[in-house]
Amino acid sequence: MWSADEIAELCYEHYRTRLPKQGKPDPNREWTSLAAVVKVESAAQREVPARPGNLQVTKEVVAMGTGTKCIGQNKMRKTGDILNDSHAETVAKRSFQRYLLHQMCLAVSYQQCSIFIPGTETGKWKLKPNIVFVFFSSHTPCGDASIIPISEPENQLSKSMNGADAAGQSAQCSSNHDHLGFEDKKKLEKMSSNHIIKRMKNNDGGWFSMITEDLPVQQVFVKPEGNANPKSCECSAQMQAANETGLSRLKAVDVYRTGAKCVPGELDDARVPGIGYHRVGSLRVKPGRGVRTCSMSCSDKLARWNVLGCQGALLMHFLQYPVYLSAIIVGKCPYSQEAMRRAIIERCQHVSFLPDGFLTQEVKLLQSELRFEHSRQAVQEVQTNSKTKLVPCSTAISWSAVPEQPLDVTSDGFRQGTTKKGIGSHQSRSKICKVELFHAFQKLVTSISQENLPDTLRMKTLKTYWDYKEAASSYQEAWKVLRSQALLGWVKNAQEYLEFT
Repeated sequence: MWSADEIAELCYEHYRTRLPKQGKPDPNREWTSLAAVVKVESAAQREVPARPGNLQVTKEVVAMGTGTKCIGQNKMRKTGDILNDSHAETVAKRSFQRYLLHQMCLAVSYQQCSIFIPGTETGKWKLKPNIVFVFFSSHTPCGDASIIPISEPENQLSKSMNGADAAGQSAQCSSNHDHLGFEDKKKLEKMSSNHIIKRMKNNDGGWFSMITEDLPVQQVFVKPEGNANPKSCECSAQMQAANETGLSRLKAVDVYRTGAKCVPGELDDARVPGIGYHRVGSLRVKPGRGVRTCSMSCSDKLARWNVLGCQGALLMHFLQYPVYLSAIIVGKCPYSQEAMRRAIIERCQHVSFLPDGFLTQEVKLLQSELRFEHSRQAVQEVQTNSKTKLVPCSTAISWSAVPEQPLDVTSDGFRQGTTKKGIGSHQSRSKICKVELFHAFQKLVTSISQENLPDTLRMKTLKTYWDYKEAASSYQEAWKVLRSQALLGWVKNAQEYLEFT
């Protein structure tokens, strides 16, 4: 039907050919993340069969986002005209909601090209049975899914070292493998002498040292690029056998770090060297520049979407069932199936008593072997000998498969080029900010006669964004159940930020 690499290549090609240079990173000094939603449509107008291997499908990118930034709590606005969260996954999801709103407009005017068909209730619609949506992200989502065990087979050759040696090797590690984010020299020097410190060779050919603790975990292994130095791929016969058979017991020696912080009120990370640095399974907020944000991590958001759907509260007024993702694919980067499953599926798997139509999804989790050309790792490799400091790109790009103004480039939550004086003007708004999506939704509602509206909107006096969201009763009930049973510490925006019209 389709493969992870096919989806990744489709998204990368769309990024290269359909998005302009404006908003993309300067590859000499900047990197970014990419996310997208791909519509997969089978040729037959019927339920997708259990064995879709031979099914002919068409694949189309319907939403895309890039970005790495968030605004701090002190920059949030009560007018709904700023993007609080410009991480690629969130930008892609909001771009997808814009696409869904357009498709619903087509449906209510009874155009067959819409992805929706009439449901069994008045004013309700459902997705055509031969259409599914696949979510792609060029990098592992921030937060819990990024807390990935770094492991080695127990029989790998290693060399015991003292703390001073470890500190020296750690400094070398920082220059050779910047993305690992291990403890710095001072912390390594403080390690107690009763821990075993091992010297290990990483996939990039550098050496690093870590405290080891026994733990049977899945190995994280990123294949080296085809033009990589052959020496960087050297390993013992034992390690080769372990990689090929997967039978060797693995030993966790550390974890990849996430910058997302545990939500207020929950136990914080221990931040001790080794595998105990992070607390796994915790809800987290994205880091800001000094000021804490109110934006939940992408791992947490994906876990929420996996139960409530990607359509949000407003569109749920018109939908009989939520719009779920059938698969989540991650590009080539540090990745762990175990961590992804824990973060996105298992934290909410036990939730019960959801309203009709809502499910705890068993979404497919896959990884592609294709790397994004403007990812941090790709840019680092190209700029190996450069002394220029690499920084995340300050802009975000939103693209939706809609006929009018499909593209948006933003910076600091507003359209790129917005001056301080221009903030608050219609021209400063992104097409995917809350107030713009709300206005698109209101336009949809007013285009429908009262007798054809769903029950939740018929003969109702609703004014604000908050009013319309709260009126989506089944969605709000599902969200209440999910929060109370699985996502207890979720940081919600105060009502005052949702009272705009």
